[in-house]
Amino acid sequence: MQIYMVGGAVRDRLLGRPVHDHDWVVVGATPEHMAAQGYLPVGRDFPVFLHPETREEYALARTERKSGRGYRGFVVQASPDVTLEEDLARRDLTINAIAAPADWTGAGVVFDPYRGTRDLQARVLRHVTDAFREDPVRILRVARFAARFTDFTVAPETLALMRAMVEAGEADHLVPERVWQELARGLMEDKPSRMFEVLRACGALAVLLPEVECLWGVPQRAEYHPEVDTGVHLMMVLDMSARLAAPLAVRFACLTHDLGKGTTPADMLPRHIGHEQRSSRLLKGVAERLRVPVDCRETAYVVAREHGNIHRSGDLGATALLRLLERCDALRKPARFADVLLACECDARGRLGFEEAPYPPRGQLAAALQAALALPTAEVAARAAAAGVQGPQVGEWIRRAREDALAQWLRGG
Repeated sequence: MQIYMVGGAVRDRLLGRPVHDHDWVVVGATPEHMAAQGYLPVGRDFPVFLHPETREEYALARTERKSGRGYRGFVVQASPDVTLEEDLARRDLTINAIAAPADWTGAGVVFDPYRGTRDLQARVLRHVTDAFREDPVRILRVARFAARFTDFTVAPETLALMRAMVEAGEADHLVPERVWQELARGLMEDKPSRMFEVLRACGALAVLLPEVECLWGVPQRAEYHPEVDTGVHLMMVLDMSARLAAPLAVRFACLTHDLGKGTTPADMLPRHIGHEQRSSRLLKGVAERLRVPVDCRETAYVVAREHGNIHRSGDLGATALLRLLERCDALRKPARFADVLLACECDARGRLGFEEAPYPPRGQLAAALQAALALPTAEVAARAAAAGVQGPQVGEWIRRAREDALAQWLRGG
């Protein structure tokens, strides 16, 4: 029984990056051996065990054979006869197919049968073997790694293999949970635009997110968007969300805020009148198809529907300002409204020449919300009751009081 450190821990240590967790492979053992030493079995599809003390995962060396479409279509063999090299051969990229002794600290020899260290030095993402084509999730993983390792390129032969997989229909069989999982991880990387560039280059974006794919080549008014192309603007917005360290809900809202521009009638271009409503409708389909978490989809709905109004909110009076806050449900969910405002800032600054520009609506609307929330609603309700007001009319009293509070705030009082 021999234990090796593999995958991301080895890769990141060789790159001088922080190592947050470890993957371990056990060669020459059986499930019975592992259980006898106190390891807890947790794997459903293949033998994986938790260390009795560290709770880190230890997987038995295994091989895989394709038995059907999609990422579930595999027959897994784990036995003491499977070698470390055979186990590494089933991995996605050469930079993830490097192993080291269990006590390795970054110095000394590593086991590198597929020349992953060479590709680390050359800054290349390259598949290990032709077995890469058997798991379509690897298309998403390569795209995600491109977003993380921003100075790496995808090897031409790997990109060609990914394209062939898409053309063969493998991407059609990806399950929504895995698509969302990889998409969410890619959105949280250092340069999320690169994920979508790679997915576009191999044809997978048109299969997985056709609503996003169709934004490239859609013109928009140059006075508002100097980059003109909607897809180019979208990628700039995504990268701005990473620059501003936005949470996932904000980044997903940035990805989907302009979906409606892809369905603008040709005779209306380069204007996009009503695209906010169209974006909201398209977003609903995307969120349901990918089973997007509730917090992400709700933030995205508000941003898609209201980002134009938020951009222009500096011209609003107290009544219109309160209506905007109510439509955004800001009074009940101020934390989500803060995310909405951050997404709108990413949209405004994700344009050529505006990357360093201030975005006044974010601070102004946050202050307006605080002015509305500062209203002592219990006191207003008590005055209404003393005046004989009951039922829904009490809410109207509170609403008028909030308008007055916003009017006073607008006057600087």
